[in-house]
Amino acid sequence: MKYRNILLGCFAALVGSVYAQEPVSDYRRSSIYSVLVNHTDQQFANEIKEAFLQIPVPDKFNDHNLSVKVLNMNTKLSGAGSQKENPTITAFLNDNKVASRLVGRWFNRDSYTGQCDMELVKERGLYNATEFDKQLAMRSARGVAMLQDAGEDLIGNTFVLVNDIRYVDKNKGAKTAGSVLKVLGSIAAAYTGTQIDDLTDNIGDMVETIKGFKVKINTFLYRLEWTDEQAGIFYKDQYTPNPNAAKRANFEAGRGNYKLKYVGKVESSGGTTSFMGINEDEPVVMVRKACQRAIDENVVDLQRNYEEFRTKSPLLSVEPLTAYVGMKEGVTAKTKFEVLEVVEMENGTHKYNRVGVIEPIENLIWDNRYMAVEEGAQGATLGYTTFRKVSGKDFAKGMLIREMTH
Repeated sequence: MKYRNILLGCFAALVGSVYAQEPVSDYRRSSIYSVLVNHTDQQFANEIKEAFLQIPVPDKFNDHNLSVKVLNMNTKLSGAGSQKENPTITAFLNDNKVASRLVGRWFNRDSYTGQCDMELVKERGLYNATEFDKQLAMRSARGVAMLQDAGEDLIGNTFVLVNDIRYVDKNKGAKTAGSVLKVLGSIAAAYTGTQIDDLTDNIGDMVETIKGFKVKINTFLYRLEWTDEQAGIFYKDQYTPNPNAAKRANFEAGRGNYKLKYVGKVESSGGTTSFMGINEDEPVVMVRKACQRAIDENVVDLQRNYEEFRTKSPLLSVEPLTAYVGMKEGVTAKTKFEVLEVVEMENGTHKYNRVGVIEPIENLIWDNRYMAVEEGAQGATLGYTTFRKVSGKDFAKGMLIREMTH
């Protein structure tokens, strides 16, 4: 039915601009497993779930999703407004042995035979496949260092995002959430050509109602714990390149030893969204825009609050200094970025050295927020943000930049 497509369009836009495609560069990314708290007590729960399952992982992260992506609940998530670890979410993650499943995915583990491989580690670690295999086969110090490097810089940067999504009328509060959904249903009816009720007899009334629409999203962040001790147990007792019943049993018995550490949470502010550039006979687009802008704010706050989750972006050019970041990532004239050079150590590990600091040029900040072009926003057509050097020298294309918060 068409109303399903309308709602899918809204929810698929939840992370649209955050997850927008950009040219892929060779640098190590953190990995993400994203879960939805699906409130089965609210209308259109199935449509919300279907839309979420279509949302891609942002290309600044590696896709580490598992088969289970939805936590169904028939009540409001208790304590969602608190900064504390939520016991319901943590229990879900623990009961489903999510941490061990994330580890298993890293090594393409076959749950029936226990067989593993290092292909994903090599791919995401940007290792030379032949050299990697040779060093591991030799069991050399360099090979061990490469494994440690993979653990620290790759496996240990695996995150779980649990998204508790609810819609709220900003004018009347949570009590009118049901009426907002009623409006969505009426919009769907209008699109399908069926009879609509008095609420939508006048398209202008519907537009005014949608203009009072906002989204609240509580996003809980967890990180996979990957200690030297746990890695040693895995490689020694559980990793096997060939089917092995004993090592398969060891992994199954040890699932509970793999843990996720709660990092923190943020809540989208759901601020006022400009609806310039949208025709009044397209109110569903207003909803989509409100959703997408709120998600963008949420992701920016999450990265600013928790440095370990902060992403890096490559320099596109050095004369002038440019990068594919903009207002969607929270860039302003006051934002500063450190420029990082990836250095490979003699033992095969990698580290990031700061080689300078840059800042955006005020009138050359890219407005890459969703529908910025349609609303005629300044900087929407730039395609990238241009920076000036604050300190440092010898910058090179492909060096990474990361926002500084202090």
